[in-house]
Amino acid sequence: MKKIFLSTLLMAATLVASAQNTQTAAAEAAAALATADDVPETVEKPKYWTNTLNAGLNFGQTFLSQWVAGGYNSVTLTGAVDASANFAKDKLLGNSRMQLDYGLMYSADKPIIQTTKDRIYLESKWGYETPVKHLAYSASIDFKTQFGRNYNYKTPTDEQFAKYPDNPAAAWREAAKNNLKSGFLAPAYLNIGLGALWTPAPWISLNVAPLSGGGVLVTIPELRKTYGMDLVEGSETEYTNFRAEFGAQLKLDMAWVINDVFSYSTQVTAFYNYLTPKVEPRITWDNKIAWKIARFFAVTVGTNLIYDPRVLVRDKDKDGVTDSKGVQFREFCEIGFSYTLSHKR
Repeated sequence: MKKIFLSTLLMAATLVASAQNTQTAAAEAAAALATADDVPETVEKPKYWTNTLNAGLNFGQTFLSQWVAGGYNSVTLTGAVDASANFAKDKLLGNSRMQLDYGLMYSADKPIIQTTKDRIYLESKWGYETPVKHLAYSASIDFKTQFGRNYNYKTPTDEQFAKYPDNPAAAWREAAKNNLKSGFLAPAYLNIGLGALWTPAPWISLNVAPLSGGGVLVTIPELRKTYGMDLVEGSETEYTNFRAEFGAQLKLDMAWVINDVFSYSTQVTAFYNYLTPKVEPRITWDNKIAWKIARFFAVTVGTNLIYDPRVLVRDKDKDGVTDSKGVQFREFCEIGFSYTLSHKR
């Protein structure tokens, strides 16, 4: 009986000691939590840039065999890059965009590779918000030219064919050289403007720059008359390679993303040169519709319109072919590989 009592007493003492140790540990833990410094919450770093890159590659091919209705075998290959970077922080906002287009075609009726698309267009505009809602002071710059030389591919003369009896492609190339249309930096347009930027909605912006300066550069002498360059002082046949401009520019941009597969964008630009007040404004209008038909395939439809009163456009009249001003227009429809990449940083 005495042994049982001692055993019970020992067990009770052990339980009391354990309880005391547990209470002590709990009290220490509570005290530690009470006196611990507050752990700072993780704050996500602000993202000011939104970048987008769209690249496309399109291939077309036509093969005919004993096709009575006529036509020629042909192969086309075109590529395009459209990249943009948008910035927004406090009252400062900006947008920069690069558009590159290039296309080639080979047709059996003309044994040479022809250029179908050739365009380099860079633009950037920045704004600082004013007290007026949706209105900002703005500074903008844009530059436009092409990658290489482009020709009007006319049929060679009999003399040119006779000159290369075993090499008709050489005759076509010689005929093309005599009908050069444009080249790298021939022409090139540069414009820098100061004014106001109005953005009433995310999908529309209007930039009015009453103080715009820049110029037109034509590095190829035989094209300077075509692009309206001024005669060299004292000469009747030689033209300058650069024409300075100072005037006002208006640029309207609109872009709708209807859903994940369909989008439309348009840009209208008008420039009026104060230095030649009697000359009409230069106007460009670009449209682009993109329809994604699969993950990496899309249909692209676009138009480019240019009216430059100083550029001579080939035009036929009753007396033959003359050089005169006119509207330049291009339309294209392409189906091919398309990849879009966008991210924020």
